Amino acid sequence: MTSMHLLLLVLVLPFGGSLVAAFLPTHARNAAALLAGLVGFLGTLIVALLYSKASVGAVTLHVPWLPSLGLEFSLRLDGLSWLFAVMVYGIGMLVALYARYYMAEEDPVPRFFSFLLAFMGAMAGVVLSGNLIQIVFFWELTSLFSFLLIGYWHQNAAARDGARMALTVTATGGLCLFVGVMLLGHIVGSYDLDVVLASGKMIAEDPLYVPALILILIGAFTKSAQFPFHFWLPHAMAAPTPVSAYLHSATMVKAGVFLLTRLWPALAGTDVWFYIVVPVGLATLVIGAFAAIFQQDLKGLLAYSTISHLGLITLLLGLGSPLAAVAAIFHTINHATFKASLFMAAGIIDHETGTRDLRKLSGLYPFMPVTARLAMVAAAAMAGVPLLNGFLSKEMFFAEAAADHTGSLLDDSLPYFATLAGIFSVAYSLRFILGAFFGPPPTDLPHTPHEPPHWMRFPIEVLVLICIVVGVAPSFTIGPMLASAARAAIDTDLPAYSLSLWHGFNLALAMSVVAIIGGVLLYARLRNYLDSGIEGPPLMRRLKGQRIFENVLVTVSWRWARALERWFGTRRLQPQLRSMIALTLLGGFLPFALHGWVPAGPMPLTPIDPAFALVWAVGATCSLAAAYKAKYHRFAALVLVGAVGLITCITFVWMSAPDLAVTQLLVEVVTTVLLLLGLRWLPKRMEPQEGEHTPLNVAVRRRLDLALAVLVGVGLSTLSYLVMTRPLPESVSRFFVERAYTEGGGTNIVNVILVDFRGFDTQGEIAVLCIVALTVFALLRRFRPAQETIDTPEQQRLQNAYDEAEPERKVGDTLSDYLFVPRIIMHWMFPVVCVLAVYLFMRGHDLPGGGFAAGVTLSIAFVMQYIASGTRWVEDHLRVLPLRWMGVGLLLSVGTGIGAWAFGFPFLTSHHQYLALPVIGKIPLATALLFDLGVFALVVGATVLILIALAHQSLRSRREEAPREASPMVETRRESRTTAGGL
Repeated sequence: MTSMHLLLLVLVLPFGGSLVAAFLPTHARNAAALLAGLVGFLGTLIVALLYSKASVGAVTLHVPWLPSLGLEFSLRLDGLSWLFAVMVYGIGMLVALYARYYMAEEDPVPRFFSFLLAFMGAMAGVVLSGNLIQIVFFWELTSLFSFLLIGYWHQNAAARDGARMALTVTATGGLCLFVGVMLLGHIVGSYDLDVVLASGKMIAEDPLYVPALILILIGAFTKSAQFPFHFWLPHAMAAPTPVSAYLHSATMVKAGVFLLTRLWPALAGTDVWFYIVVPVGLATLVIGAFAAIFQQDLKGLLAYSTISHLGLITLLLGLGSPLAAVAAIFHTINHATFKASLFMAAGIIDHETGTRDLRKLSGLYPFMPVTARLAMVAAAAMAGVPLLNGFLSKEMFFAEAAADHTGSLLDDSLPYFATLAGIFSVAYSLRFILGAFFGPPPTDLPHTPHEPPHWMRFPIEVLVLICIVVGVAPSFTIGPMLASAARAAIDTDLPAYSLSLWHGFNLALAMSVVAIIGGVLLYARLRNYLDSGIEGPPLMRRLKGQRIFENVLVTVSWRWARALERWFGTRRLQPQLRSMIALTLLGGFLPFALHGWVPAGPMPLTPIDPAFALVWAVGATCSLAAAYKAKYHRFAALVLVGAVGLITCITFVWMSAPDLAVTQLLVEVVTTVLLLLGLRWLPKRMEPQEGEHTPLNVAVRRRLDLALAVLVGVGLSTLSYLVMTRPLPESVSRFFVERAYTEGGGTNIVNVILVDFRGFDTQGEIAVLCIVALTVFALLRRFRPAQETIDTPEQQRLQNAYDEAEPERKVGDTLSDYLFVPRIIMHWMFPVVCVLAVYLFMRGHDLPGGGFAAGVTLSIAFVMQYIASGTRWVEDHLRVLPLRWMGVGLLLSVGTGIGAWAFGFPFLTSHHQYLALPVIGKIPLATALLFDLGVFALVVGATVLILIALAHQSLRSRREEAPREASPMVETRRESRTTAGGL
């Protein structure tokens, strides 16, 4: 297997595992954990196998996607992405093992691991993508799956609020990022990452550099919880601890700093970069560290410390020097190891004691000594204690903070703020250890504390061992990997740096000593205040991020939205339609107003055929009559609209457009029936009594609508006349005519366009159809008709009264007699129509027909059965599963497109050839037939789903009518006998 195949496999593996986990039984905890751990292990193994190539260059995979737009599916593994991929898969594997013991047996654990693996795949997509648009796609996937993971315990209000907040903030940042990379691609002329990284000078000199930079930075800052967007991360601690250990230490929150590191050669090195990134990173570093000291929740403390360390990394990247970028990468690795282990330790404390509240915890060391020692080592690494990995990267941070970069006041103040943040870091590390493990024995805990199972603690042991080994022998352990990552990130020669444990007495060492001593003294000074149990840091206690977020959300999504609705909206569709048509009319008139009137073209008018003119006169009469009858006589208006549809169908036949005629006729039949079913439940409208005067405002509105309709009609007629009296310009139609058979394998040009040349458009359209059908079904499930429409129709009441008056008849016999012959005919027609649908489908690539027409035809077969025998009879005798039809249709259409990739062609590229069969001979086959089959299945499913939603209204209405009309036994008999009439 080549490196490219391994690269694709490492990305696909988590998504495949996620699908498998989703179908596991609810309580298959062991199987789901084993699956997730195996995916993490295999991902780590594959990435490790690729190190030899990634460390000296980039392993790439390019698959064409939209070549004409310069877009392709691109994977790229260099030293930097290799390092992040190891964190994604390696720590993911350890978290999967930890989660096996952390999650309760009653939880639907396979669902948890399905979300976790999907997030793992999305995060891997971010770090492995070689295309800017692709990065944004996976970026938003991480926001989506993190929402599902944070809100996993959805019965918990805090989890729901935290998930919503995280999604709102990070997804909004993702939209800004999308606009930013679009601008960046416009500047460079390509979205390919290699091209962008090589165009730093061009980008910096472009006028769009500043807006592109600001938008990209907003995306990175929101994802990595930078000030002022940091407030979402503490509220995400309502997630299960394995989620916090994975997302909020090593993966999701690292996506922002990864993006800054990835785009560092293209965007860094300017004053704008320095004066935006450095202040944001500095504010996040200090505020997060200060707030962490005063948290009463262990995970809250770790959350704010994570915010602080992310600010440290952002600050280093903002300095713009290559050595600072190396330090940022180094601290990113170190932070992932000690913070993931600390989150897991906090989870063990919560799991074994029943609480994370530092006001209730103390003296746990005798009860869980191994966990305590592991947590002490990890906390020491977080504080920057020598001989641990955190000390080395913090030393590099102190050295870079003390170095001169711009000579500004901000630059000169960095050593002082860095030392202050170091003091805070030591203080909150001491708070974590001393507050949880030392002091008097705990009392009134929900559970008796004890050590966890060994395999639950094993991931912490591995991560703590890494902290020690890297801290003692950095050059032999992390040195080569750090060098390859830094070389790929800064895209220039590596600066001189040393990973030795002793650099002599220098300013960085002095800052470290001051930070450690100052942190110990600060904690000792604050001990009494912290023991008082006051929630939140002083000076900042009233600044509640959740409250600010909710106020902004309410203002934007409620107050402003309601104001806009009052100004521009209406409860009735007519004013909205009037405004839309008026604006369209204005847009059509403006070119003539600005450039003058355009005379008619030179082409002569076609002589009018009397028969065709008569057909159109009938159509025009029907349309005018439908408009006149629409208000009070909906049924008559619908019949007239159906007549207009038939006239349109005749017009298509007259104009030699059989494909359009077939589609128009079939759609007209289905929509007319569905509208008839819907009209049954609309409230009645009463005509005004004779002598009743129409209000002045109503009369004015009607005349205004009439004038608008006349103007639009005249305008469209005039525009059509001007276009048709001119020669047709050169268009794309000739391209389709010449290539439909040679490149699409079909002689039906319309069908070849739909499933081949414009297959991507058709894919989007059927997806929209699927969404519309689901929306209609969801709305109708909660629809409750007006009271006057629930009553049995008058004609059916008369029939039932006649049946009740005759002793030898039962209720519903009259209706059954009326429908006897039509019902038999429609039952017989079912297989005939099904065969017709298959016939239209099979001939569609060469003759009028195709998947859409065949799907509508098969839908008509189902419609006839519902009309003939009623909802219950059909669903008792036919296994109607519209959701599966729709799902299969989508999978087939998308799968056909993806299948082209396996042969090295762009998405939805089709292939055709002739297949020789005995007796029959050669028959044409095209892969577009599979795509058309997907269209067919989805159309059937969507139409039948809407039909079922409408048909079930009759059943629901009878349940509501039953208490008012008769006893349950009589009503049950009546309902069973009149089901056919309800439809």
